[in-house]
Amino acid sequence: MKEDLEVLLELSREGENVESDLAASLAVFEKEISDAELRALFFEHDDARNAILSIHPGAGGTESQDWSQILLRMYLRYAERNGFKAEVLDFQPGEEAGLKSVTIHIEGDFAFGKLSRESGVHRLVRISPFDSNKRRHTSFAAVFVYPEVDDTIEVNINPDDLRIDTYRASGAGGQHVNRTDSAVRITHIPTGIVVQCQNERSQHKNKAMAMKILMARLYEKEKEKKFEKIEKLKDEKSEIAWGNQIRSYVLHPYRMIKDVRTKLETGDVDRVLDGDLDEFIVAGLVLRKKNHQAR
Repeated sequence: MKEDLEVLLELSREGENVESDLAASLAVFEKEISDAELRALFFEHDDARNAILSIHPGAGGTESQDWSQILLRMYLRYAERNGFKAEVLDFQPGEEAGLKSVTIHIEGDFAFGKLSRESGVHRLVRISPFDSNKRRHTSFAAVFVYPEVDDTIEVNINPDDLRIDTYRASGAGGQHVNRTDSAVRITHIPTGIVVQCQNERSQHKNKAMAMKILMARLYEKEKEKKFEKIEKLKDEKSEIAWGNQIRSYVLHPYRMIKDVRTKLETGDVDRVLDGDLDEFIVAGLVLRKKNHQAR
C-alpha cells in the first residue's frame, strides 16, 4: 500500500489527475495503520475471545432501568458498527420502562478485548422523562463484561454446587416459549453467582448457554483472585465498585460524556449513545497497556 501511494504521489507531481485515487488509497492506508495500532494494544490471552456483557440498573427504579435500556441499545449499535454478531440471551423487562437485567453474547474478533474496559458503573444525568416536574435526575447502571470460555479452558464445576431452576420465559419469544418452562436459572451456591437464559425455545439449549455464562463468570472471578494475589490494585477495584462510576453521561444542564479513568471527554453525546465508542475504547486500552508496562 505504501508503494502504491508513492506511485500516485509521483504521478500527481507530474500533473496527472489522480486526486480521487490518491484520496481513496490514503484512506485505506490510514485505516490499515489505525487497525495495526489497535491490534498492538491487545496483549492479554483473553482479548481475542467473544464477550458476554450484562447490564444491571442501580438504585432509582424506573430511571435507572430506562438508563440500562439506553446502554443496551448503545452496545448493540456498537456491535453492529463493528460487524459483530450480538444476541440477547436473557432480558428481564422493567416494571414501567427499561429493563431489570440483560445479558448479551457478542461474537467477533477481539470482542472481549475491545469491550473489557466497559466494565464498571455508568452514570447518567438528565431531565427525567418520567418526572412531571421536569427535575434533573442522576441514574446509575453497572456493566459487566466477561470473556466467553471455550473448550480450551478448563473450569471445574461440581454439579452438587449448582441449583438449577426452570421457569416460564417472559417478554418476546413467541407463544411456545411463554407456555412452557423453557427458561433456566442456575445458582452457583459457593459463590452466590446466579445466571439465567431464556432466549431459546429449548430448555436444554437454555441450560447449555446458562452454563456457558456461568463458566465465563467463574473464569473471570478466578482470574481476578490470581491477579489480586500478585498485584494489590486497590484503585482498579474501586473503579468497578457500585457507586464509583467509570464514565459520566451528562445531558443537562450541558451535554458532555467524560471517562473518569482516561479523562477523555466529548460533547457529541448522540454519536456515542448511538454506538460510536471507538475513542473511549481505544483510550481505555491505551491506559491499560500503560498501567501494565508500569508494573
